[in-house]
Amino acid sequence: MLKKITVEQLQLGMHLKEFCGSWMDHPFWRTGFVLKEANDLALILNSPIKEVWIDVSLGADVPSGEAVESVDEIIVAPVVSLNLPVTPHLLRDKTPVSASQEIERAARICLESKAAVVSMFEEVRMGNAVDVGGARQLVEDISDSIARNPGAIISLARLKTADDYTYMHSVAVCAMMVALAKQLGLDEAITRSCGMAGLLHDLGKVAMPTEVLNKPGKLTEAEFAIMRTHPEEGFRMLKASPDVDPIALDVVLHHHEKIDGTGYPERLKGDQISLYSKMGAVCDVYDAITSNRPYKAGWDPAESLRQMADWAKGHFDPKVFQAFVKSMGIYPVGSLVRLSSGRIGVVTEQSTGSLTTPIVKVFFSAKSNLRISPYVVDLSAKACTEKIFQREDPEKWQFPDLNEMWSGLPLKT
Repeated sequence: MLKKITVEQLQLGMHLKEFCGSWMDHPFWRTGFVLKEANDLALILNSPIKEVWIDVSLGADVPSGEAVESVDEIIVAPVVSLNLPVTPHLLRDKTPVSASQEIERAARICLESKAAVVSMFEEVRMGNAVDVGGARQLVEDISDSIARNPGAIISLARLKTADDYTYMHSVAVCAMMVALAKQLGLDEAITRSCGMAGLLHDLGKVAMPTEVLNKPGKLTEAEFAIMRTHPEEGFRMLKASPDVDPIALDVVLHHHEKIDGTGYPERLKGDQISLYSKMGAVCDVYDAITSNRPYKAGWDPAESLRQMADWAKGHFDPKVFQAFVKSMGIYPVGSLVRLSSGRIGVVTEQSTGSLTTPIVKVFFSAKSNLRISPYVVDLSAKACTEKIFQREDPEKWQFPDLNEMWSGLPLKT
């Protein structure tokens, strides 16, 4: 029997079936557990959550005489899934907005997503199954941000520290998989599955020795052999989870396969590799080379795409890679560029024009070697006479506030 109560009625020993509200408002990754710790109860009381569902058949009941909303789970199940927030699907906000409008909301989703993925990986490390229901909601929140403005969350997820890499990499690949699926015209259900696959693709890394996973230098052959087992480890762990998504299983196992057959673990080639694993390979590599790692600084986004284009023939499916470039832009958000006027700026958003005419925040004059008052220029505008002359290497210029410049947020990476 399920009962809906206020958080003030919660007591230790009660079985929490579901929080009433967004997963972002409560401090737990999992739902469906017995409340045993006073600290956990305090966290709930201090959160924005006001009501919860408890299952009195699996835990303590409320004292006799207290007001509750009681329903039979069998009656409720066809009407509302208690594995999802109570907010109706139709109220999900997917209205397109500018990058500046979405960036703050995307930053919050990134922060909450990191905490959720850390918790999920820890649960798996302890031998527990993946909380598929919670993962689905996380994918939906990321997908909604992509629908509002794809560049915001993808670009913010790239700004990870070396210590955050394993967890934020999962969030970034999830977001890029969703954007790529939309670019390829896949339906909504498949798009969500692609997002789930991106979120879970590196699950097997929880089984890797920490000293190998976080080694601040080049791996030895023996260490690399260990790391090459993570797709199979992830497949094994995910397969043990209930209600597992078959697309996620495929991508977890095959995201390191290459078109020419030199990948791992099964050395698949060409059409032996599914579309979804081909997508996962592109998204995984892009985030890896644009992110700061223990042994190297991340590359500039535009330079990363150029390098990946050189590898595409043997590594990536050409059509998938072309669609990925279209989803990101030839000059992705965060790319440093020099305009035909000699001024330097950073790409803040893709425009509605061609892939070569993004929106740029200009802030430096290369001719005078001085900062200028920042201004934004849409290179696709009819009246605009500026063009991108070339990419610029951020390492050469060492602008300390480059990330703050394009994001508008006080970020420290």
